[in-house]
Amino acid sequence: MQALAFSSRALFLGLFAVCAGLLGFGLYLQHVVGLEPCPMCIMQRYAFVAIALTALVAGLHAPGRSGTRAYAAVILLLALAGGGVALRQTWMQLYPPEFAECGPDLEFMLGSFPLADALPMIFQGAGDCSKVDWAFLGLSIANWSLVCLTLVAVFAIMMIARKRGG
Repeated sequence: MQALAFSSRALFLGLFAVCAGLLGFGLYLQHVVGLEPCPMCIMQRYAFVAIALTALVAGLHAPGRSGTRAYAAVILLLALAGGGVALRQTWMQLYPPEFAECGPDLEFMLGSFPLADALPMIFQGAGDCSKVDWAFLGLSIANWSLVCLTLVAVFAIMMIARKRGG
């Protein structure tokens, strides 16, 4: 496959750039368009932040084969966790509950993440997780998040299966 011709460093840095772009677009939707993220959206953002940071460290480290697999395994776990939240939110949007329900409240999330001191101002959330405020090509933000996190998981699996490191 042609994409595998790139070094692990380039691929990880590319993933970092993609995640940074997605996070930037999310912040644009929040601060320019005025869409307030719900708690499930915030959890997905945390997954993208963690993936981006892991990819950045991996890209700067330029690991060998076993290191590439280790970083890719961490990215895969993060993508699966974020994808699980996106899948749940997608389900809630397709089959809205009778009463607004968004899983864990913001206080629980902020108390559960180590970056809680720096990120609450950026990732402040409100709203109903089952409500679709924005769509592109017929897909909601949660749907697009699920698509992107699935692609990140595929990327991680490809990196794990890769024959060479560096």
